[in-house]
Amino acid sequence: MKKVCLSMAAAFVLVAGSSMASEAMHWGYSGDGGPDNWATLNEAYEMCGKGVNQSPIDLTAFVESELAPITFHYSGLATEIVNNGHAIQANYTAGSTIEAAGKIFELKQFHFHSPSENTINGESFPMESHFVHAAQDGSLAVIAVMYKIGDENEGMAKLWKQMPAKAGDKVAMASQVKADDLLPQDRDYYRFNGSLTTPPCTEGVLWMVMKQPVTVSKEQVEAFTHVMHHPNNRPVQPVNARPVLQ
Repeated sequence: MKKVCLSMAAAFVLVAGSSMASEAMHWGYSGDGGPDNWATLNEAYEMCGKGVNQSPIDLTAFVESELAPITFHYSGLATEIVNNGHAIQANYTAGSTIEAAGKIFELKQFHFHSPSENTINGESFPMESHFVHAAQDGSLAVIAVMYKIGDENEGMAKLWKQMPAKAGDKVAMASQVKADDLLPQDRDYYRFNGSLTTPPCTEGVLWMVMKQPVTVSKEQVEAFTHVMHHPNNRPVQPVNARPVLQ
């Protein structure tokens, strides 16, 4: 997998999707600042247009592979919840890690998209979360979880109670929310090489999409979309020659 040569701090700024540079360019999900135009908004975003390993994708035509289980060492809590204008994001305490593809990645934050960005065999889901991790060499790994309509999600309920309604606002978490609360019990996954799904669309990101969806209530999805005011999903990108392993 191609490595992303970023410092830990730089990687965190990029994946947060809320850097000052990104905000200044007014990228978004519709109109002149929408995904079709990201590559033209700033020369730093050119990969959004010329990249060949872009995310999200439609996961299909799976290649059978003996994928090693992801080893989770999650121990921390969400420290604050942020409305950055592009997504609702929960920042995480330091020290929670995963071992995947022979490397250790630390969980930095997780955030939400509605509807889902990735699709599976053409199926879109009402919501998707991305758990963003960075290794010491700056390379990135994202665990994606799909959510389907069903029972209320307890972890999400705690987050949503403090969800900032105004872009740019953040709130310190009063409730204890663990990343594990939002993950499925079955951790089988699909794997592919991709990119950030927001500008600058940096490639070399290891993507691991959980096979088992988690339930959320219709009301929880509606609460999210009411705060965001718009869908916040980038359309699926060409798979090109990439294998999707399972």
